[in-house]
Amino acid sequence: MTPLQGLWRLVACACLLVAPAGHALPLLPLSALADADAVAAPPSPWQVVGLPQQHKPLTRFQVVMLEGQPALRVSANASYGNLMHPFPAQTPAGRLAWRWRVEEPNAQADLLHRQGDDSAIKVCAAFDLPDSAVPFVERQLLRLARLRSGEHLPAATVCYVWDEHLALGTALDNAYTRRVRLIVLRGPGTPLHAWMAERRDLRADFLRLFGDESTEVPPLQALVLSADADNTRGHSLAHVADLNLE
Repeated sequence: MTPLQGLWRLVACACLLVAPAGHALPLLPLSALADADAVAAPPSPWQVVGLPQQHKPLTRFQVVMLEGQPALRVSANASYGNLMHPFPAQTPAGRLAWRWRVEEPNAQADLLHRQGDDSAIKVCAAFDLPDSAVPFVERQLLRLARLRSGEHLPAATVCYVWDEHLALGTALDNAYTRRVRLIVLRGPGTPLHAWMAERRDLRADFLRLFGDESTEVPPLQALVLSADADNTRGHSLAHVADLNLE
């Protein structure tokens, strides 16, 4: 996979209304979609998106019942895929809250190298960073990717990742493109099969990771839930619930 292909990871193609300021917007309402005996597809406007002309399997995103509560099951088997929730223009960044857990980590994953660039679960916020803030070479790659896709691909994405190897709090660039930058929130020492609650200030984290390019926080473009095991040909299983934008 090339650096250019890494930019395909964040294609968005829908719209929704945003909650008034000061109110939590539940982005992943699951209770009406799951029962004890069935699985369901994620609710609209969430969409599963892979790479253009992808031949490898798609990561599976399914609404299930877990310990009596609805949750989004994210299963990667030598696969790649994103579950995306796009926003209308000028959506302000706020605080993002969610719960997540990993049942089966991918022991072969290594976010420092392309051949190991897989993860059991990532929660990402894509920002509509002005092109003028992007370094010249990366800007040309981004423009080419947009031209080929016909989509306004985001210029800056912050991802929160669960990783089994890197220290908690580690910040790093995606192995394929600096347009995606990551913070390790959970991993070594974090128990499996147990819910972990998160609440992040998207504005502060954008400035931490992209402050070298912009001192202003651009609007949100999309939220993305992601898991992949295509580079390692491995397997992972995770769950997400109670995703809210405040």
